[in-house]
Amino acid sequence: MGDAIELTAGDYEAVVSRQGASMCRLAYGGEELIWTCPPDVQPAAFEGRLLAPWPNRVGDGSYVFKGVEHQLEITEPERGTALHGLAHARPWLPVEIASDRAELSCLLDGAPGYPFRLELTAVYELDAASGLTVTLGARNAGDSAAPYGAGAHPYLAVAGPLDDAVLRLPAGSRQPADERLLPAGPPEPVAGTEHDFRTPRPIGPTAFDTAFTDLERDSDGLAWTVLSFGRAAVAVWADASFGWLQVFSAEGLPEGMHRRGLAVEPMTCPPDAFSSGTDLIVLEPGEETRSRFGIARTEPQAGSS
Repeated sequence: MGDAIELTAGDYEAVVSRQGASMCRLAYGGEELIWTCPPDVQPAAFEGRLLAPWPNRVGDGSYVFKGVEHQLEITEPERGTALHGLAHARPWLPVEIASDRAELSCLLDGAPGYPFRLELTAVYELDAASGLTVTLGARNAGDSAAPYGAGAHPYLAVAGPLDDAVLRLPAGSRQPADERLLPAGPPEPVAGTEHDFRTPRPIGPTAFDTAFTDLERDSDGLAWTVLSFGRAAVAVWADASFGWLQVFSAEGLPEGMHRRGLAVEPMTCPPDAFSSGTDLIVLEPGEETRSRFGIARTEPQAGSS
């Protein structure tokens, strides 16, 4: 089996990798709900990766925390940023494995630019009715406060051109960004713009590499994004700890991946939060935090053909 952990529940099947605790596959009745990536293959575009201790980008890889300047490794040289944290590149250890549940852990114990000690956990649970639930946890195991943010990077699969898919995105505001995809001013309302998908409609030519916030939530505090194509639909939900969604329409990706799916990335904070402090979680020694999101097969939205 190698790095692969296979889970099943009813018509759902999932594969999780010990490398990065990555989500490699999620299917319902043999229908792929997300982009698959074999556990032994390096993903081309972070598909299925968990993002911690920061999601998205830190501009120039530099930030000041508690009066101390830190310099992260630049991992996105074309934009001069530190991208998507550290956890995706680390081996995770299995804590408990069952047919429908996998718990993994990872210790971050100091890295260039991040000299903090965090115990990370990821729990993947499959349910025959509700699909996949992922719980991300972090505990500060060090002796000083630590900055923290988390996210995930699933790409929702579609069976044809993304332009024909119908999107329901529960976001009232978008984050303007500069050419490096770093924040450029405060969030702006989406009302009246091409990025308003609060009412389901076809994506058409709209291009996304955009952070959204002001998320509409149901009575359980969950924000639901639904992507429909024909008779199929897949939903991503995120709990109240995830105040942001990065949406990426796979622009310019290689090997037939260009606009063949939609990344819907729950994030606890916006891009460059280590610099701005916006929605940044600060964990004191011994403190911990939890965040939950999920993916499920659902019914198509109105407007689907």
